[in-house]
Amino acid sequence: MRTRSDDLEILLTVVDSGGFSAAAEALDIQVARVSRAVSKVEQQLGVTILNRTTRRIELTVEGREFVNAVRVGLLKIQQAEEEIITRGELPKGRLRVDAASPFVFHQLVPLIHAFNQEYPEIELELTSNEGFVDLLEKKTDLAIRIGKLGDSSLHARPLGRSLLYIVATPEYLARRGFPQTAGDLLNHDTIGFSSPKVLNQWPLKGFEGITPSLVCSNGEAVRQLVLAGNGIACLSGFMVKKDIDDGRLISVLESEKLKNTDREQVNAVYYKSSSVAKRISAFIDFIQPRLQL
Repeated sequence: MRTRSDDLEILLTVVDSGGFSAAAEALDIQVARVSRAVSKVEQQLGVTILNRTTRRIELTVEGREFVNAVRVGLLKIQQAEEEIITRGELPKGRLRVDAASPFVFHQLVPLIHAFNQEYPEIELELTSNEGFVDLLEKKTDLAIRIGKLGDSSLHARPLGRSLLYIVATPEYLARRGFPQTAGDLLNHDTIGFSSPKVLNQWPLKGFEGITPSLVCSNGEAVRQLVLAGNGIACLSGFMVKKDIDDGRLISVLESEKLKNTDREQVNAVYYKSSSVAKRISAFIDFIQPRLQL
């Protein structure tokens, strides 16, 4: 006897939601149905997939391997179904897109209304994470990633490059002075990132990086702190270029900046055999010429 795909879907929901009750609520079924499905899969496999305690569940080693394989297998089933159903039709269905929150705010949000008008049958779901997400685990179809890519299991489409700017408000610079060299930053208040630390390696000649006076985990929070006159920060053009154009921020140390760094890369990434390829292509083709990087 083989495990049924609906039992496997229930198992994945238990793993992703962290418990039987949470999975039952997410799927709108009874907890007993969830428990039976997981027990049935374990009986058919002859191994324990989940270690259960009163407070939490944990995957066994065999369970982790099995769940990873199930994710890939169910994705392929979904691909086959959608290829038949959507053949010859305009893209439709749910599209889950993830990006860092500043990219969502400054680049995607202004484009959503027009995209929805052009593709009314695509149901967009936007999420924002400050770090890289596991597309399969988070059930994400497409992610916008800033910086160098390292995951070869993902397909990438370059969206362009977003230059880095070292910025502060005119008021702050009038008060504290304009830095002329990278070394002058030691005499200034600098705003950086709590993680990843690589974001505090500013693209300046002979510059080893800064120990920021103030750190945040969120790029938009860093931008707001700079706009409020709290110091100098290094941020991507996709979030501060308009501030510079409008005079709210001033770019400094331009002659000291390194060009074409890895951090300037902007890519759309997704699994090569994604079942939502039509929706992904429609979204990327729509946003790419409209992005203000």
